[in-house]
Amino acid sequence: MTAQDSGSKPRTAAPLKVDIDTDQLITQGAHFLGVTKKELVADAVRMFIEHRREEIRQGMAESMRVLDGTTKARIALLTGIPAEDIDRLGGVGEER
Repeated sequence: MTAQDSGSKPRTAAPLKVDIDTDQLITQGAHFLGVTKKELVADAVRMFIEHRREEIRQGMAESMRVLDGTTKARIALLTGIPAEDIDRLGGVGEER
């Protein structure tokens, strides 16, 4: 579903801030490949995500295991405090 599908305004390009050395690489790469900087960055990000898809899947799966819908799980994820320590410190008083 895109922003347009949901009835909101169409999305516009967002500025991407990169350091000078990275911008130089993007500029040179785009020039020698005969594409725009925008096309080069979009292709590079797609390739990077595809290359690291399994890492991303594992991270998502771990987040889903941690977030079981309880208040304790949300606090543990946000603070980095293990659920056992939250219990040891007195718990959170409410669940779900």
